[in-house]
Amino acid sequence: MTGIIIAASIVGGVGILIGLFLGISGEKLKVEVNEKEVAVRACLPGNNCGGCGYAGCDGLAAAIVKGEAKVNGCPVGGADVAAQIAEIMGVEIEETVRMAAFVKCSGTCDVAKEDYIYSGVEDCVMASMVPNGGSKGCSYGCLGFGTCAKVCEFGGISIVNGVAYIDREKCQACGQCVNACPKHLIEMRPLNGVANVVCSSQDKGKPVMDVCSVGCIGCTLCEKQCPEGAIEMVNNLPVIDYNKCTGCGACESKCPKKIIHIT
Repeated sequence: MTGIIIAASIVGGVGILIGLFLGISGEKLKVEVNEKEVAVRACLPGNNCGGCGYAGCDGLAAAIVKGEAKVNGCPVGGADVAAQIAEIMGVEIEETVRMAAFVKCSGTCDVAKEDYIYSGVEDCVMASMVPNGGSKGCSYGCLGFGTCAKVCEFGGISIVNGVAYIDREKCQACGQCVNACPKHLIEMRPLNGVANVVCSSQDKGKPVMDVCSVGCIGCTLCEKQCPEGAIEMVNNLPVIDYNKCTGCGACESKCPKKIIHIT
């Protein structure tokens, strides 16, 4: 009996020592929690998409509290989340323009020519590695295998007649599709009230028409007609300055190929 009591005392004593050690260590090594950071993180949607430029929502929350990121830095959360975070941080929220992804290609199966039949892996990255960067005659065009759709967490992308179509109301501007497209055909643009060029071809005139009946031919009419000077021709393609574009529609009405759309 004496042996049992001694053993129990030893085990109990060791347990007490370990408990004391862990308690002291916990106090010494504990990480201080910033209450504002916790509150900001609770407001963020938790998609961890990286669209803010940080390593997930935790990274953005820490950056906002440190003053390294703006309170409206979450593209998915939008204005509502930005307002909540601004209240936590005690600052005024800056006015933001809602952005959405836009596909710079109109080359559907009806209008774009195919050089050959592609029978490989149905993935845009893989297809872009074959001759001419894909089976389409236009080497700049959408490959239509939906790699962008696969990475969209919000179900905002579908493939329609061989070209990626973005439901701009569903789009949360996270930027995953932008990074996924091997042809660099997707850009973030203001959701409403601006002109969008639905083509990426840098060729001009006949070479464009030989492969796509709706491609930009680089005629420069849009540039000449813009009253705000918001359009500049770069590599035979209109590039729009969205700080100047008012969505007046002058370029859209004058484009002979009808590849400029006002959203």
